[in-house]
Amino acid sequence: MVEAPDPFGYRDAMNMIAPGKGNAGVEISHTAAPSKRPIVITGARGWQAQFANAVEDMRETAQLWRLAWTLSWLDIRLRYRGSLLGPFWLTLSTAVMIGAMGFLYARLFHTDLHVYLPFLSTSLVLWSALSGLTGDGCTCFTQSESMLRAMRMPLCLHAARVVIRNFLIFLHNTPVIIVVFWLMHTVPSLAALTMVPALMLWMADAFFVCLLLGVICARFRDIPPIIGSIIQIAFYVSPVIWSPAILAHRGIGTVLITWNPFFALLDIIRGPLLGGSFTPSSWGVALGYSAILIMVSMVIFSRARARVTYWV
Repeated sequence: MVEAPDPFGYRDAMNMIAPGKGNAGVEISHTAAPSKRPIVITGARGWQAQFANAVEDMRETAQLWRLAWTLSWLDIRLRYRGSLLGPFWLTLSTAVMIGAMGFLYARLFHTDLHVYLPFLSTSLVLWSALSGLTGDGCTCFTQSESMLRAMRMPLCLHAARVVIRNFLIFLHNTPVIIVVFWLMHTVPSLAALTMVPALMLWMADAFFVCLLLGVICARFRDIPPIIGSIIQIAFYVSPVIWSPAILAHRGIGTVLITWNPFFALLDIIRGPLLGGSFTPSSWGVALGYSAILIMVSMVIFSRARARVTYWV
């Protein structure tokens, strides 16, 4: 059993490095009084202990949600430091892409522009959030290598950092949807209220995707390009730029629509926003795939959690 000043020791370490003004020339000879909370360092001897350690890691992450928020906001500020528009460059590029593709594909698919443009804007904004979360999830641990080696910190914090950062970027793109809906006179239905639990499901899935891909990609560094290729293929075979009604009466539509997890995740948000009704089938598929994702992520993360620091 080892006594420690606090669970993480951030504040005491900073006080030892940079003392206050009045103590600048005073030699620090005393030691911090240990707290009454012991830290027991033991190896996990079974899957129950590994699972308990993973759950404890998530609990500590929930207590440090302010730190995850601060790190996410800092990532965005550093990414766009010196930029004139900052994150709104993403909003501008998304608007230009929607404008360029909307007029072209509306004529190719023989669809009314007032119907297709809201569909395309919602689909592209949601897909950019999904692909961004997947790409950043692959590197959520490897990009935090210095932090993982420097201090004791729950691993789930880095996954939460990626989720919050991409959610803030998603909020920067939502004005594009609002402007397109206003120009095309698109009115969401009352079922759009289900967007709140749908977004919560998205964030839960994003968190466990980051844990799953972060662990696998930390061990095997050639996995991120493979994941990127899979996401690119899924973009073309999923109803993102083309409407599901095109394949509604064809045999291949059952595979590309009914059992497509990406379509289910898109449809639970996109459908009500475009004036559709609540679709239990899409919610059932989305919840089913989410349950499988959570179970697989917890199993892999629980078993590999103690090795991630050595892999990065």
